[in-house]
Amino acid sequence: MQPVFATDYTTILGRIDAIDPMKYGRTRNFVDGDVSYLSPYISRGVISTKQVLDHVMLKGYKIPQIESFVKELCWRDYFQRVGQVKNLNQDIKHPQEPVNNHEISTAILEANTGIEGIDTAINQLYETGYMHNHCRMYTASVVCNIAQSHWLHPARWMYYHLLDGDWASNACSWQWVAGANSSKKYYANQENVNKYTHTRQLTTFLDKAYEQFDAIDCPQHLMDTQTASLQTILPEAPPLQVDQDRPTFVYNYYNLDPLWRAGEEGNRILLLEPDFFNNYPVSERCMDFVLALSKNIPNMQVFVGSFERLRHQHNLNEIYYKEHPLNIGYKGQEDSRDWMVSQLTGYFPSFFAYWKKIEKLLYQQYRK
Repeated sequence: MQPVFATDYTTILGRIDAIDPMKYGRTRNFVDGDVSYLSPYISRGVISTKQVLDHVMLKGYKIPQIESFVKELCWRDYFQRVGQVKNLNQDIKHPQEPVNNHEISTAILEANTGIEGIDTAINQLYETGYMHNHCRMYTASVVCNIAQSHWLHPARWMYYHLLDGDWASNACSWQWVAGANSSKKYYANQENVNKYTHTRQLTTFLDKAYEQFDAIDCPQHLMDTQTASLQTILPEAPPLQVDQDRPTFVYNYYNLDPLWRAGEEGNRILLLEPDFFNNYPVSERCMDFVLALSKNIPNMQVFVGSFERLRHQHNLNEIYYKEHPLNIGYKGQEDSRDWMVSQLTGYFPSFFAYWKKIEKLLYQQYRK
């Protein structure tokens, strides 16, 4: 079944309420597992990891009962903290090696790798803007560790199509698979792919024991590479109607929270900066999704241009926005994002180190 992502806030809250964290923990690794499909709303800042966990914990669960679900939420906050400190467009820990190209296999772009579980997932990505997390890892492993493409351009290709595209999560995950943000490369063999995608393929280039992968030759059909065409189509927006005597609340691709300063009078503007989308392009489907989500915020207007142009053209003085590492050149009052544990900041070299700290704080936070 293909996922469908509604954009009205009531339905989104209903999805939070429908989460079964126990079943999630048992089945999430399978492509048809009981995943929440909340990631597009978390990535776009419509809801937060803390909001989700608060709601789930109100149902009486204990952290150990739903540790798998809690960890997945923590991974999102962890990657965001990495993004606050590190340049995610560069290898974080180690240079990726070996690298034969800085493009992406044509077979990946055409969903023609010959691995049914991967090709089906790529087609689903194109059709829906979603790919199961295991399939993202499988795809990245073939791209980086078998076709030996540097992770950056392929990561941009995937981000371009993902409704839940989050540059921190995406870049860190690709680097983890490629060995640039981990101690070793990630491989999945055909047995693993078959298990979690419910396929039954044999004799593919992935049908090997794990110890054979370090010496695997790139299949001929993966050797042809190209630069993916990634271009954002920005909407045409009508002129703004701004009251200069009121504060201005600036939203963007990473903040579409209907609850943010909701009780305050002011100008509410969705800022779409051409330079941002030149650096981090997204598909037309992703842009349409954002525009639809923005309708949950009353009196939202759209401005296409730079932050400085918005500020000077409309003589804005009192400006508010939410913190994000990709907010380049913003000026005004910066509000914090809604972290699961706000006091845990800074860089941790591994998720395990982060989890050891945040687990204790979560126990204290949700202690009855």
